[in-house]
Amino acid sequence: MEVGKFPSAMLERLLSKVTSTDPRVLVGPKIGEDAAVIDMGNRLLVAKSDPVTFATDSIGWYAVQVNANDVACTGGVPKWFLATLLIPPKFSEDEAEQVFEQIVDACRTLDIALIGGHSEVTYGVDRPIILGSMLGEVELDRLIHTGGAQEGDSIVLTKGIAIEGTALLARDCADSLRQAEVSPETIEKCITFLTNPGISVLKDAQLACAVAEVHSMHDPTEGGLATGLREVAKASGLGLAVEEGSIPVLPECQTICRALGLDPLGLLASGALLITLPASDVPKLILTLEKQGIAGWEIGQMLAQEEGLIMIGHEGEVLLPEFQRDELARYFTQ
Repeated sequence: MEVGKFPSAMLERLLSKVTSTDPRVLVGPKIGEDAAVIDMGNRLLVAKSDPVTFATDSIGWYAVQVNANDVACTGGVPKWFLATLLIPPKFSEDEAEQVFEQIVDACRTLDIALIGGHSEVTYGVDRPIILGSMLGEVELDRLIHTGGAQEGDSIVLTKGIAIEGTALLARDCADSLRQAEVSPETIEKCITFLTNPGISVLKDAQLACAVAEVHSMHDPTEGGLATGLREVAKASGLGLAVEEGSIPVLPECQTICRALGLDPLGLLASGALLITLPASDVPKLILTLEKQGIAGWEIGQMLAQEEGLIMIGHEGEVLLPEFQRDELARYFTQ
């Protein structure tokens, strides 16, 4: 098997074997859904688990952010975090402590309680791996899920793409980028993308829920924006159409992807948030986001399922691109 997410068809086959007899499980395992949701009576419990498996000097901070994002996509507030930290034998105590401190600092910044987990030095890994589990809460009448998009909804994207993938390529491929004549200034700017504009969508989601009738939210991660859009459509049982010219590809992302032969639409896109909502609410949402320093764009519309998954470009309508694995994984394993 290739590095990356399980193939969609395989994952769908595996999930078809899962059944739940617990009526309190409101949202269970399903393609496109960001987190599980459990009815706890007066509130809903949101549960998410996500690993960070690539090498990065900010892996502890990163693990908290990506798990918090998925809770935020349900309309919930991330509250409690557990971390399993696997460290290779070559790591020193100081290096392990640095990763742990990143987790603590990220939790403190987002007002999340670190409530437990596990840590060990283990064989079989050559870099640190963090398995994060985030718990959060959402009010009974405020739950949003990926599969809630409605036919006719407008699709809004925040911040632009592909923030995360661009940052990681700049960090890990600086020599190749310089050889491809990407300027040092561009590389340095992209390295900071993890914090500016940042990969957290917590604020984006909270603002959207406060001012608009949000039907669905989803953060496009592995497989990029194209995969994120496909996941929204799959979870909602709908089709969609997006305007290629309306998709905000960050100029630096375009430069780096062109230099390395990658497609921005399939590149790891954490930091952006997909929101579907009535068209009448779009101006208010975009204005609210902009007042808080967050850019937003209307990029398309949800359609009936039989309309398919369409991208409208200079050459007319084409099928929305499909990526079997993220462009980042493809680049590092080619």
